[in-house]
Amino acid sequence: MAVVKSVKFDGEDIYVFKSAIYIFDSSSGVTLEVDLIVTEVVLKRYQKEDSLIVEIELEDGRIINSIMHVTVLPGRLPQLHLFCELDDLKEYEGINIVNEHDSWFPAIEEGITLEEIRKVEMPDEAITLKLKLPIDQVEWLKNQKKKYLNEMFKEIIYNYWADTKK
Repeated sequence: MAVVKSVKFDGEDIYVFKSAIYIFDSSSGVTLEVDLIVTEVVLKRYQKEDSLIVEIELEDGRIINSIMHVTVLPGRLPQLHLFCELDDLKEYEGINIVNEHDSWFPAIEEGITLEEIRKVEMPDEAITLKLKLPIDQVEWLKNQKKKYLNEMFKEIIYNYWADTKK
């Protein structure tokens, strides 16, 4: 059974929490498929891409270079599904073959949580707040730089959040 050691998209290393690589054999053809659990940041960056230049290094030292199509797998964790058509299966010895009629299918979500993923790379998201404050506070807020306000609110929220967890 082949195991993925590392993955690059368009030359950029991608942090992979768990993965499964397999050959899918169906009536419509044979494809190499890779399922990856990645960070939410990686998912957002690549989910709208149609295809990528992918380099997959396997633990046995083999390197697979291919242009692969990208889709998002539904689930509770951020997952990408990569696939490409295959012509010659000889190059892919040791990779599990899954038939469209098989009951086995790789399950990679077990043993990892979203909290663990966010410890590696926490996504930032924009938010707009509507507040009613005294004019002097509004003036002070308007005079602050966005970077300073972002850091200030992060610290206030984390401190408040930590107090409510006690």
